[in-house]
Amino acid sequence: MGARKRISAEKRKEALKSVYFAKLNDVPTSPRKMRLVADMIRGMDVNYALGVLKYSTKEASGKMEKLLRSAIANWEQKTGNKAENGNLYVSGVTVDSARMLKRLRTAPQGRGYRIRKRSNHVTLFVDSRNINDNKIENQDGTKN
Repeated sequence: MGARKRISAEKRKEALKSVYFAKLNDVPTSPRKMRLVADMIRGMDVNYALGVLKYSTKEASGKMEKLLRSAIANWEQKTGNKAENGNLYVSGVTVDSARMLKRLRTAPQGRGYRIRKRSNHVTLFVDSRNINDNKIENQDGTKN
């Protein structure tokens, strides 16, 4: 590895130390179905998102709930704080397409229909909210 690549790789590693996330690769559901679940919890408070995922009827929500618990555990491990003490929220969820298994289903008159069994990769980011950012300043400079 050259010096330029090593330097950029070290920068990427340093940037990842301040980001709290969890990844789930090769989930055997279509990305479209998983994005519906991801859109439900994006931007929510972590405890509220866990409740939404627990009582959702979608099959993908069980996998997303497990991934969210993993991201919370990663945040606790890196910061040393408990999740109950911090104002955690889901800062971002990305769902990317993964490999596609191509199969054939028999069809009438000697033909075959193509079946594409899709899968996806999910990356879930959590972060803590600053309470001071949400406060509104008055005209005289005091905060409410």
